[in-house]
Amino acid sequence: MGPVIGITCYVETASFTVWQDTPAALLPYAYVERVVRAGGQPVLLPPAGAPAGLVRRLDGLILAGGGDVDPARYGAEPHEQSGYVRKFRDDAEFAVISAALDAGLPFLGVCRGLQVLNVALGGSLHQHLPDLVGHTGHCPGPGRFGHLPVTPAPGTRLAKALGEQPVTVAHYHHQAVDRLAPGLTVTAATGDGTIEAVETDASEAFTMAVQWHPETADDHALFEALVRAC
Repeated sequence: MGPVIGITCYVETASFTVWQDTPAALLPYAYVERVVRAGGQPVLLPPAGAPAGLVRRLDGLILAGGGDVDPARYGAEPHEQSGYVRKFRDDAEFAVISAALDAGLPFLGVCRGLQVLNVALGGSLHQHLPDLVGHTGHCPGPGRFGHLPVTPAPGTRLAKALGEQPVTVAHYHHQAVDRLAPGLTVTAATGDGTIEAVETDASEAFTMAVQWHPETADDHALFEALVRAC
C-alpha cells in the first residue's frame, strides 16, 4: 500500500441509486483517482467527530474544494455572493490544517483548501472576484470551469512539478487570496493578478496549495509531488 492520503470532503444533500435528497459525505471521484494513480491510498475525512486527531495516522493530507469560508474567520462581513458556508466544515478543516502544519505533514490544498490555509495562517480573502477583476473567467457559471493560464514561479515546488512555462488550468472559484498570510509565498498568478498558488519555504515541510482544480486534469503531477513528499 502506498502512502495514506487523507482527503477532506463535503457533507451535502445528494441523490444516488434509490435514495433521494439524503445527507451524504461526498467528494468528486477524480480526487480519489488522482491519488491512486500517483501511488497513494486515499482515505476520506468527513467533517465529523474529531478528524484532526487522525493527522498522526496519515502520511499526507489534501484539503479539497467546496463552499466559501465563513468571512467572520478573517474579520469580514459576508458579501451578498458568498455561499455554501458550512460552519461544521470550517470547524473541522481549520482544526485539521492546524494539526497538519504542527506535525509537518505533507499537504496539498485545492481551491477552498488554499483559502483555508491562507486564513488559518492569518490571511484574508477577496469574497467575489468579478468585483475586483471585472470578469467571470475564474467561474463562468454553475458547474462550468473557466480555463485561464498561470505561470509557475521559477525554482518553486510548483515549477518543479509543472515546469516554468505558462499552463492553462481549470478554474472554478469566485474567491481568492486578498492579504497573503505570513509564511506563504505566491508561486503562480493569472494575468489579472489573482493569486493562484502558494507554498511554504522549500526548507520547510511540503505545503503547497493551488486555487484551480488539478483533479480535473489529465496530468496528475501535483498529486505525484505530494506522494513523493510523503
